[in-house]
Amino acid sequence: MGASSSSFAISGSDNQALKVRLGDIPESCIAVVLAYLEPPEICNLARLNRAFHGASSADFIWETKLPPNYRYIAEKLCDESVGSLGKKDLYARLCRPNPFDGGTKEIWLEKSTGGVCLSISSKALAITGIDDRRYWKRIPTDESRFKKVAYLQQIWWLEVVGELEFQFPVGTYSLFFRLQLGKSSKRLGRRVCNPEHIHGWDVKPVQFQMTTTDGQHAVSRCFLDNPGNWVHYHAGDFVVEHPSESTKIKFSLTQIDCTHTKGGLCLDSVLICPRGLGKELKFLM
Repeated sequence: MGASSSSFAISGSDNQALKVRLGDIPESCIAVVLAYLEPPEICNLARLNRAFHGASSADFIWETKLPPNYRYIAEKLCDESVGSLGKKDLYARLCRPNPFDGGTKEIWLEKSTGGVCLSISSKALAITGIDDRRYWKRIPTDESRFKKVAYLQQIWWLEVVGELEFQFPVGTYSLFFRLQLGKSSKRLGRRVCNPEHIHGWDVKPVQFQMTTTDGQHAVSRCFLDNPGNWVHYHAGDFVVEHPSESTKIKFSLTQIDCTHTKGGLCLDSVLICPRGLGKELKFLM
């Protein structure tokens, strides 16, 4: 029977067809079936009728879709209303960007898989020379989830360092720096990029580095390119095997060859996401 069917016939002893409709199936039975489906499929079937809609709200269904550390995530948000939500509403809430740590970080779940994603604003990073307006300034933009990015005009020594301590579910995660060469703006309703300060990135590669407290380490180097477009530069991957323990990660972006200056770089954020999603980001680059 297809999902679009509304009824089916059962042959009775009196040779008359007994018509059974989808709405006649007990919600408890529907809920058991829905528990085997992915969140988008559950939401689609919930629109069939009242029985499916009611069954789709069962807590035991969404308990399995939420990450094992969802209580830890809810505590991070410091929002008392989160604790009173049913599991379906909690899943929907966590699939939206949720700021924490004074708005310098955001966490959300990938809708289809429930994978945990984190974004760390440039404001939460230690940037050499950030307080000297000869080198850096913070500029507003609608192209950042944090509404501001750090813009490098010119510098000899580029060093950006950050760290995060968080309880991740079991899995492999990728870490990226979100960067853009050039300063974008709107002109007559169109997006334009100002390449005025872009220089020095073709002389030596930038180094991205990542380490964890349990000894994992990754280093990558590449030349920054593709002016006017936001690019996720892959720093490395790390594996989480003990979800009840916090994973402490340190990461950095450096170009400390002082034989030349470099500039014209927008630094938006650092992204941490399940490796499967990270592969899609690298493909889009």
